[in-house]
Amino acid sequence: MITKEDVLGAFLFRHACKQFDVEKKIGNEDFNYILETGRLSPSSFGFEPWRFVVIQNPGLRAKLKEVTWGAQGTLPTASHYLAILCRKGDMRFDSAYIADFMRKVQKLPEEWVAKKAEVYRNFQQSDFKLLESPRALFDWACKQAYIALGNMMTAAAMIGIDSCPIEGFDMEKTESVLAGAGVLDREKYGLAVMAAFGYRINPQPVKTRQDLDDVVAWVK
Repeated sequence: MITKEDVLGAFLFRHACKQFDVEKKIGNEDFNYILETGRLSPSSFGFEPWRFVVIQNPGLRAKLKEVTWGAQGTLPTASHYLAILCRKGDMRFDSAYIADFMRKVQKLPEEWVAKKAEVYRNFQQSDFKLLESPRALFDWACKQAYIALGNMMTAAAMIGIDSCPIEGFDMEKTESVLAGAGVLDREKYGLAVMAAFGYRINPQPVKTRQDLDDVVAWVK
């Protein structure tokens, strides 16, 4: 049985690994386990806006390195490199994707499809005002991607695999590279975040965080 100490140990083990051991590769079973924790992650309304693209092609990695300043050490050395894409207009309450998702994936009865669609419409239009711009809707979808990313990095740490989340890139140029490689349809998807996975080659730096009392407020 996993203990609290096991979980906290994984959080203490995990750090933003900037360079990996090129001689050590993650096994297929282990990386599929990491991807599965992403797939099983929660998302708002359960609509899973993400798409996980595993980039192993050396040529594509080299092109990404030219526009990804935050992955200069990880792109050439990572065992596995991941781009998380998110849906754009498909996440609107009135899209065919959402209606189809409720029926085929969530397998909701028809009367619940209509009810959930109405709640989702109110959420997007009034509660969060996500329909004021395409960027607002996409940024909201990207929040879901970060839930999956966090779960995958923690899951990796639980089995001794290192990772590094990556936001250090030129968005326009990086999306162009991915589109040119045929892995990103820019009409339907945008790039949310990337991450590298592998095994560390350098010692882990000392982990620094604020004290718990400085980040937690209790309302009694």
